[in-house]
Formats: sequence, C-alpha cells, structure tokens
Amino acid sequence: MSLYEHFRKEEHAFVDQVLDWKAIVELEYRPKLTDFLDPRQQKIVQLLVGSHDDVHVSFWGGHSEAERKRALLYPDYITPVNEDFRLTAFELRYPSKFITIEHSQILGSLMSIGMKREKFGDILSEEDQFQLILSEEVADYVVLNLQSVGKAKVELKPISEDDVMKQVKELEETFVTVSSLRVDTVISEAFHLSRSKVKPAIVSEKVKVNWKVINDPAFQLEKGDVLSFRGKGRCEIVEMEGQTKKGKQRLILGFPK
Repeated sequence: MSLYEHFRKEEHAFVDQVLDWKAIVELEYRPKLTDFLDPRQQKIVQLLVGSHDDVHVSFWGGHSEAERKRALLYPDYITPVNEDFRLTAFELRYPSKFITIEHSQILGSLMSIGMKREKFGDILSEEDQFQLILSEEVADYVVLNLQSVGKAKVELKPISEDDVMKQVKELEETFVTVSSLRVDTVISEAFHLSRSKVKPAIVSEKVKVNWKVINDPAFQLEKGDVLSFRGKGRCEIVEMEGQTKKGKQRLILGFPK
C-alpha cells in the first residue's frame, strides 16, 4: 500500500514536504523547525515521524492549548525546550474604551501587511484584550508595520510566555443524522441551512475543511474533520456512529462553546 493512500490527494504536497524535513534531520543530523502548522498538519507530521528511532518531533505554539503550533523535528541527541521554537508573544494595545476590534479584523490587518498565515500563530482574546503569537523572524517586521486594526491605532507590547492567555478548547456535542458525508450535506445540517444556500457559499469559497478552502460541494468528509463556514461558525466531526436502517449516517458534531 502506498504511503499516499492514507492521505487525501490535496495533502500529498504537504506529505512530501514533511518527508523532506525528516530527511534533513536524518542525513544532516540537525533539527528542523517548521512554520506554524494547523492541527491537521500537525497530525500528518506526527503520523509520518511516528516513533522513529532517529527522528523525533515536538510541537509548541506559545501556550499549552494552542491551536496553531510550530513543529521541531530533531535527532535523538537533542532535548527541546520552548525557546527552540523561536516564538514571540505580544499584547495588542489600542484605545479599547472608545473603539472595538474583532479577531477577524486583526487577521485581515496582518494579511494586509504581507504576512503569510504560517508565520503567526493563535490570535488570543479575552473580552477586549488581544494577544498575538509570532515567529521570531517576523516579529520586528510586524511591530513596525502593524499600526492599525480597523479604525483603531494599535501598538504591540512584548509579553512573557507566562502572561500568555490560557484558552482551553471546549466543545458542545450535538447528535445529527445526514444522508451523506458530502460537505454541503453536513454543513446544511450543522448550521440549519438549506443545501440551496450552502452550495453557492461553498463554490464561492466561504467554507474550509481542516483550515483549507474547498469549493466542491461533493467533497467527502471524514472523522476528525474541522469545518468552518464564514460568518456562521465552526464545528468538528467528533464521531461517526454508523448508519441507520435507512442508510443515513449518524454523526456527533462538536461546536466551540
């Protein structure tokens, strides 16, 4: 059986990249630090490195419950510490008494100054307080160029790792029955919308599966997939509980609390 059969076709390029990283550690006997990876990418790295004797992998994203993390692939002579992941944390200072900003605005502002998504990690929030986790190599650039978010003037203040918000992922589970595992069918059931409304949204690239935009309404889902619908929210396929007598699929979906 080919290695690639374990992964979706659109993941094959990333599989090749991980194999290249692994080869660097094996052949050059040195660590390889990646950019920020989403949870699905982290899982692929973990699967490909596995319990290999010569190559090991650790992940860190600035706090214990981070969603986006950098991976460090390393030979067995190294014991990694958090500093090896080269992260910098900042608090976003802005006139919060007079203006409000949102997570999506911060993300858009970072992208507008030329930042690639893989160069920064989680955007953390608690009421009107926001924090950013950046890779060290882009931190100075972001501090210099990120001067506004929406209509708010902003300033980035460095903070210690101890001051990073600890945000725990909690899911509220819901049982649903769907006629198929097509993404349009599951999205329709998850967010209580007609498929006639969901299909155009998918085609116009408003839906992501595992943090990647998809535009095919017939895209087939699997256990563990994370779905996000712009403006509607996010859910995860926590469990597939088999079929009903009528051939429908029973699913447990998890929604962030």
